[in-house]
Amino acid sequence: MSFFAVLFALLIEQLKPLPRDNWVHESLTSWVRWTGRNFDAGQPHHAWVVWCVTVLVPSTLAAAAYLLIDHYSLLLALAFDVALLYLTLGFRQFSHYYTDIRDALERSDENEARRLLAEWRHLDASELPRTEVLRHVIEHALLAAHRHVFGVFFWFVVLSAVGLGPMGAVGYRMAEFCTRYWGYRQRAIDAPSNDALLAISRRMFGAIDHVPARLTAFGFAVVGNFEEAIASWRRDSSLWLHANEGVILAAAAGAVGVQLGGAAAPGVTPDRSKTFNAGGQPDLADAQGSTAGVPAQTGHLQSVVGLVWRSVVLWMLLVALLTLANIVG
Repeated sequence: MSFFAVLFALLIEQLKPLPRDNWVHESLTSWVRWTGRNFDAGQPHHAWVVWCVTVLVPSTLAAAAYLLIDHYSLLLALAFDVALLYLTLGFRQFSHYYTDIRDALERSDENEARRLLAEWRHLDASELPRTEVLRHVIEHALLAAHRHVFGVFFWFVVLSAVGLGPMGAVGYRMAEFCTRYWGYRQRAIDAPSNDALLAISRRMFGAIDHVPARLTAFGFAVVGNFEEAIASWRRDSSLWLHANEGVILAAAAGAVGVQLGGAAAPGVTPDRSKTFNAGGQPDLADAQGSTAGVPAQTGHLQSVVGLVWRSVVLWMLLVALLTLANIVG
């Protein structure tokens, strides 16, 4: 049933996407803000309480509601899965920025592209040259595709297989949103908060995302240039500060043949202070921390879209085959 739930959710999301400023995002923000305000007293163990309440309560309620509905009707349980997947999984939750930036670059309106990138990722893009704008758009789009589609997909399928319905999808989305929210508060708002909240959120999301990140990278390798993707994964993933992000971006760079990473602009995900020297590749030190490949060009934006969609088809086919085997068996 998980195959049909994901399929229907993706189709509905393509036909009727959530608007840019939607009630789901506002509700998540209000929930995370409320839990932080009411359960955080500034001590490290309070940060654990905040994280558990913020992430585990919604996901547990989703599982309980699914089990109750499934007890009475299989079709209603499927509809419940589809509804929650529609809210937690999908490209259209972030692709409007990607499309708008691509359109701006295609008409050579680089100032608009920088403005949109700054609005999307809350970083100063005013000094970025065109190539670096393209790099950042590709990097952030790949990570967004993983976190909005592949990561949610993985945990939904895994926990749905053991009868917990959409618990995995809700839990993954809450864990990712907590990390993003507390990181934004610390970086952009500079609001006083418990530093342990961000540290714990990142640590827990890193653990939750460990397997999905590597499956996403493997999928990119299978549907792209396999040999180059695996080589880039092994050689270049340490260029980024966070291991899970490095695995995804390095594999995608090799799969498409584009140069990612680099020593440009502040406020972005990659650890720009690292170079190939630090990664044990002194013969490539002149790359200034970038992966191998050609500099990012406008055409790579479409190549990345194709890579992501082919990967979606790959994993959907795999789940369909597992579903069919389960039915036949």
